[in-house]
Amino acid sequence: MSRQMTGARMVVQALKDQGVEVVFGYPGGAVLPIYDELFQQDEIRHILVRHEQGAVHMAEGYARSTGRVGVVLVTSGPGATNAVTGMVDALMDSIPIVVLTGQVPTFMIGADAFQEADTVGITRPATKHNWLVKDTERLSETLHQAFHVARSGRPGPVLVDIPKDVQFATGTYVPPERARTDHYRPRVEGDPEMIARLVEAMETAERPIFYTGGGVINSGPRASALLRAFVDETGFPITSTLMGLGAYPASGKNWLGMLGMHGLYEANLAMHGCDLMINVGARFDDRITGRIADFSPRSRKAHIDIDPSSINKVIRTEMPIVGDVAHVLDAALALWRSRGGRTNREGLARWWAQIAEWRKVDCLRYRNSATTIKPQYALQRLEALTRDHPRRYVCTEVGQHQMWAAQFMGFEEPNRWMTSGGLGTMGYGLPASIGVQIAHPDALVINVAGEASWLMNMQEMGTAVQFRTPVKQFILNNERLGMVRQWQELLHGERYSHSWSDALPDFVKLAEAFGCKGIKCDNPADLDDAIREMLAYPGPVIFDCLVEKHENCFPMIPSGKPHNEMLLGEAETQGAIGAEGGVLV
Repeated sequence: MSRQMTGARMVVQALKDQGVEVVFGYPGGAVLPIYDELFQQDEIRHILVRHEQGAVHMAEGYARSTGRVGVVLVTSGPGATNAVTGMVDALMDSIPIVVLTGQVPTFMIGADAFQEADTVGITRPATKHNWLVKDTERLSETLHQAFHVARSGRPGPVLVDIPKDVQFATGTYVPPERARTDHYRPRVEGDPEMIARLVEAMETAERPIFYTGGGVINSGPRASALLRAFVDETGFPITSTLMGLGAYPASGKNWLGMLGMHGLYEANLAMHGCDLMINVGARFDDRITGRIADFSPRSRKAHIDIDPSSINKVIRTEMPIVGDVAHVLDAALALWRSRGGRTNREGLARWWAQIAEWRKVDCLRYRNSATTIKPQYALQRLEALTRDHPRRYVCTEVGQHQMWAAQFMGFEEPNRWMTSGGLGTMGYGLPASIGVQIAHPDALVINVAGEASWLMNMQEMGTAVQFRTPVKQFILNNERLGMVRQWQELLHGERYSHSWSDALPDFVKLAEAFGCKGIKCDNPADLDDAIREMLAYPGPVIFDCLVEKHENCFPMIPSGKPHNEMLLGEAETQGAIGAEGGVLV
């Protein structure tokens, strides 16, 4: 039933009606009426962040790990502009976020008032959609529309800008069931004709591959279950982007590992040499395609995506299928089964034999050390000591450590891996891990970090301590901007321009200053015990793992090169990669 209330109360009521349990935010003058309403209720929990960028990353971690919409509340001007990086990050990675911003009173908009900014103008390219609400009568319906847009179709961030006088004024509250949302109804069912063409191609393909992305996870648990069934029943190999890890289990017999710039040798060569590529919920981004003109040059390509603008945007496909991943996979699997579940068994056997040869290269091989902790070894030990935990969630910052984590840590379930993919946002992992821990208070949440990236939002350790979130910050400290240094070594004549720091903090003392536990380890012989100490501690931990300073992350496809021109590091001695994707011994 509609009822009268202030705009500020409408905001809180709409959040309750949308099932929101947690809001990440930072108060300021332009949102004080909303904060006053939050104070007078106890159904919604508010997490006080230390910076508005951190608030959005926390909401991203919350959303990515739960499949629900994350919510952010910040003030006008710098509050809103500080949140922009997080919104662009969520936009690139299709994370459903609702950002509520305060605004100066409507009669002051355009007057360069204190803490005024053109929030709608600034965030238009940073969001899926945004609104400036100047009438309290329209506020509640707009809020319900925001949640609908954020979670529907290709998920993403939306923003609602609410002037202070709109928060004070009284209007009629419209409940969710009466809000108009039918003007945005993304297509979820795939074209039956295109699905039939895909199934026919699957029946005859000799070298097929499933190429999967974050869209599988965004579609929900059913999509991952259908994908697993399809892969297991067809016997096709499967690879994934960084954002799609966990949709198919890392222990699965058909798993090739991650593909792309730092993907596995066998995954990249299979993509290059396949004759049927089935893209499920990925967007052909540049970290995957390499040089577009040479990307999988002899394959027929199908692309399943709920976002029509992603189809044929980068790579033209013969079988474009617009629709929700779960709906399309359900229809395709049912049709394939009804036609007898046929595949080209002889061709598939030869294909797996070729993949087995590529796997012998052992592309993740590295030279270990008895005196210095190699970053690969650190993550191998972290994986070994945590993989059996029933509820493990892993976040990362951005850089070499992120790629090593993707290479050496395995994910058996969706929604257990949180990382910044498209935007590559340093400073993402620490706040994201707090958001994950807030959503899953009894889980083990680890943030794999580099010291440089971690320092960008280190202030959020205050949030972790205040709200008793036992997040484990596992810092691979090489005292370098590792990925920048690697590119400078390999591509810029070893000219290391500003890729190190001479003034890093003592992370153990920093942990003590924040009121949490600090652990330092620089000896491979002590590493297991130090990791166990971190895991046993009931509160937040900053783990300073001093690693080899000049280790490079391989495999690596140099920028602008095709998939079959990889740098392999220690595995180079196994042979050079030929132009047709084979191994020349």
